[in-house]
Amino acid sequence: MALGYIPQPVAGSPAVSYTNTLAEKRADPFIVKHTDGWYYFTATVPEFDKIVIRRAQTIQALGSAAETTIWKRKASGVGSGQVWAPELHFIDGKWYVYVALGVSGQWRIRAFVLEGTGTNPLTASWTEKGIIKTNWDTFSLDTTTFVVNGTRYLAWAQQEPSRTDENSSLMLAPLQNPWTIRGTAIAISRPTLSWERIGYKVNEGPAVIQRNGKIFLTYSASATDYNYCMGLLTASASSDLMNPASWSKQSAPIFVSNADTNQWGPGHNSFTVSEDGQSDVMVYHDRGYKEIKGDPLNDPNRRTRVQKLYWKADGTPDFGIPVPDGVTPVRLRSYGSANTYLRYTSSNANSAPSLPETQFRLVSPGLSGAAGTVSLESTSKPGNFLRHSGTQLRFEAKSTSGNFGAEASFVQREGLADAKGVSFEAADKAGYYIQLGNSGSLVLADVGAAEDASQRGLATFYLE
Repeated sequence: MALGYIPQPVAGSPAVSYTNTLAEKRADPFIVKHTDGWYYFTATVPEFDKIVIRRAQTIQALGSAAETTIWKRKASGVGSGQVWAPELHFIDGKWYVYVALGVSGQWRIRAFVLEGTGTNPLTASWTEKGIIKTNWDTFSLDTTTFVVNGTRYLAWAQQEPSRTDENSSLMLAPLQNPWTIRGTAIAISRPTLSWERIGYKVNEGPAVIQRNGKIFLTYSASATDYNYCMGLLTASASSDLMNPASWSKQSAPIFVSNADTNQWGPGHNSFTVSEDGQSDVMVYHDRGYKEIKGDPLNDPNRRTRVQKLYWKADGTPDFGIPVPDGVTPVRLRSYGSANTYLRYTSSNANSAPSLPETQFRLVSPGLSGAAGTVSLESTSKPGNFLRHSGTQLRFEAKSTSGNFGAEASFVQREGLADAKGVSFEAADKAGYYIQLGNSGSLVLADVGAAEDASQRGLATFYLE
């Protein structure tokens, strides 16, 4: 495969590293980093019978953290049926869980609120605040809350009585208190596009992230099989959010199933922040296989995953693709150019690459098996690794023949031009480093002892 460097302006932040899958059999995941420095994680359990919370000091540690059940399904009435998609929020000194509850033997799902008193939600005293009364007594779920310019809003999914042929629209209203909306809600999105209407006609699972003066609201659409995917609404933070015209919908989905990475039905996401506070992290669920027998809701294997959210130069989010299982990928930005990244390409090296083309998994140990080595695996084309042949570098499918393992292994060093960066020395050719060559190509160059600053700079990258 050809290799090249093409400008791709994206605001950078230090690389983060997580290993997927984070948690098996946990759908509709929600992770929040609280002011106490701890991460809290809740999600739908496949039995649909309780609300659980985990607590850890890192995102990765949430995967193995003990679970505490804070609420169990009731014997009758509201809460005796389904228990779906809990979210945990800290508002005005108290904890609140927004959750969808059903009634046993009925298809009657409504948004519900619990209030917790105490510094730690795992040990808090929980009371029921009841069903959120909206404009209609219809199917409603997936409630989230956010604040813009001092006003707290509630966003959720609900079936509109006038649109009985659709399952749910996205609704918005300001809050009088955490369990009571103020005024009349508005619909900010309906499942009118073809990719929102596969299997079921659905807009659900809203999640909000605010950056660069804008409100970005992601949501999920279609049936919960491999057709499940995510869309995006955008509004200016200075606009009237209660005017539907303030919200614009992207015409195509922004996060979808990917056969190359073997990730299917990604959706119902939330957002959190990395441990160093410098990177946004997207949390979502999907499955590791495409075909499902029977109703997808009865398949228990939706699992929680995390990956870094990137930002484009225009201030909008770049979601990329659901990354492969294993360690999350990084980008390698050139020391000499803030907008230039190592990229994988199998076609036109002069075209602007997509985010996945500039993401690579650092596999450790490298394919040689030697301790202290790494191999660079493509994210957009898993199984393809950077390999040198003489002084040439290219991505090739993994092979056990010849010297492939040795030629696809490198030693990650401190950056030759900047100790905050990294350089990659060929494991089998001491002093030879991955370097930006002429005309945007990559070469394996003898720069180990070079005193020329420009030569060392061309062999230095920053991990993002």
